Amino acid sequence: MHSPAPLAQEIHLKSRPAGLPTLGNFEQAETRLAPPQPGQALVRNLWISVDPYMRGRMVDRESYIPPFQLGQALDGAAVGIVEQSADPALKAGDLVAHFAGWRSHALIDAATAMKIDADPTGKIPVQAYLGALGFPGLTAYAGLKRIAKLQRGETVFVSAASGAVGSLVAQIAKLMGARVIATAGSADKVQWLKDELGVDVAINYRDNPDLGAALAAAAPEGIDVYFDNVGGNHLEAALTVANPKARFILCGMISGYNTGSAPVGPANIFLAVEKRITLQGMLVSDHVDLMPDFLRDMSGWISGGRVKLRDTIVDGLENAPEAFIGLFEGANVGKMLVRLG
Repeated sequence: MHSPAPLAQEIHLKSRPAGLPTLGNFEQAETRLAPPQPGQALVRNLWISVDPYMRGRMVDRESYIPPFQLGQALDGAAVGIVEQSADPALKAGDLVAHFAGWRSHALIDAATAMKIDADPTGKIPVQAYLGALGFPGLTAYAGLKRIAKLQRGETVFVSAASGAVGSLVAQIAKLMGARVIATAGSADKVQWLKDELGVDVAINYRDNPDLGAALAAAAPEGIDVYFDNVGGNHLEAALTVANPKARFILCGMISGYNTGSAPVGPANIFLAVEKRITLQGMLVSDHVDLMPDFLRDMSGWISGGRVKLRDTIVDGLENAPEAFIGLFEGANVGKMLVRLG
């Protein structure tokens, strides 16, 4: 007999934001969960992820992932502990990564969960499966290795380099023998990128309104790869400084997520023609076949101290909306996470 299923606390989308989301766009609710049916497991969440791409899901439009629905729980990556299981692949006490975040408890299909084996050395915290060992890490790894085909000695420019994806791009590119130029939005973040992550040049874009000139000074021989998390003036600067046949990974464009209107495209986009630049959009879901290689390499890099982890942690499910909004205000260094009690 299973014990009674719990009353799950959930964060719902109350209204669709116009521009930057506000706390009023969210509401907390309770849902009584049913016991797990065959093939299901009941998970108590320990950590949940908030990510910039979720802003696009708050708009009611067709995209590569369905939009969030009003009055229903949001979802996203999470790590939790199995409390009840009706599937032989999982048992009570197992740690799992899954996609039913933004809630205290979740009823999930066991087949959609990834079982996590605790690191015996203690060097890899379980929440790393939402960052360096999760989709942010795989994004950085696949973007550089598969899309950019980065070669030793090349110059990489990465924007939003203090964030979850950018900080891993910077470190993997250094491990691959590249020269790395990075941007971030504060003096503290720039210092962290240089002192801790070892990037070659870090630019505070808030102090450099002419980003093209700053990037040109940092890369007098041009850039070969641009990993774009920002779009806007960062993309224009990268086009200006790019070498012929440079490769651009278009991962995200956070500068335009909250504009409320269609962002203006790069004024110098014709440089992509003149320089024969490859611009390729990237969705991490296209690259899950790399997961075994990625987990092997990244686990080794973390354990060996070659990739450094940093999280920004907000406590309490009720504060998840605040953590999410903070992504667009520069509140995070590394991965933004919500820790549940």
